[in-house]
Amino acid sequence: MTRVVEPNERANPLSSQSRIESSGVVAVVRLDDLSQAVAVTEALVAGGVTNVEFTFTNPTAAEAISAVRKAVGEEAYIGAGTVLDPETARIAILAGAEYIVTPTTKEATIEMCRRYSIPTVIGAFTATEMLTAWEAGASYIKVHPAGLGGPRYFKDILGPLPQLKLIPSGGVSLENAGDFIKAGAVAVALGSNLVDGGTVSKGAWAEITRRAASLVEAVRAARA
Repeated sequence: MTRVVEPNERANPLSSQSRIESSGVVAVVRLDDLSQAVAVTEALVAGGVTNVEFTFTNPTAAEAISAVRKAVGEEAYIGAGTVLDPETARIAILAGAEYIVTPTTKEATIEMCRRYSIPTVIGAFTATEMLTAWEAGASYIKVHPAGLGGPRYFKDILGPLPQLKLIPSGGVSLENAGDFIKAGAVAVALGSNLVDGGTVSKGAWAEITRRAASLVEAVRAARA
């Protein structure tokens, strides 16, 4: 059964947002099998990645979010990804999601999350899409696919729009994560370059922890 999170269990959205930026890394867990969701999260947290997003491309994502929240408590900040509409956002929030990530800009989804005081990472690519999402109340803008424009694109966008908080997703790796941070990103989001099905199926948790620690160090070095 999906656990319903009462309003008083939720952190203030402003203080919650700082958790996304603290380690500077968001793990995007997009797997066909989420039965090891707790173990994956624990491995990531051991490496310093405390922002973990479970995507709704898997129909059991809500159950995974509830299980992880119950198991790890405040050690990790758990989000829901690939949220396409406000109805799905509400399902994720009631399951315990602490932030909502979308692949595209949909103002109704932002409105739903604001109603529950839940931070949002809203997908966009063009300057117009980014500003539209920001003016609608997005907490962050997920620039996807970030690999298409690369770090230089972030500098070009932030020149005229310095108020935006950008997070690259799609095409981010250990090798270029620091470059995105130096270009102005407040954090980076990684999927299979951090958590992939093969590594999870082998139970190679130490490898996931190693990748996580390397990414956190790359972000720290870029910020320094």
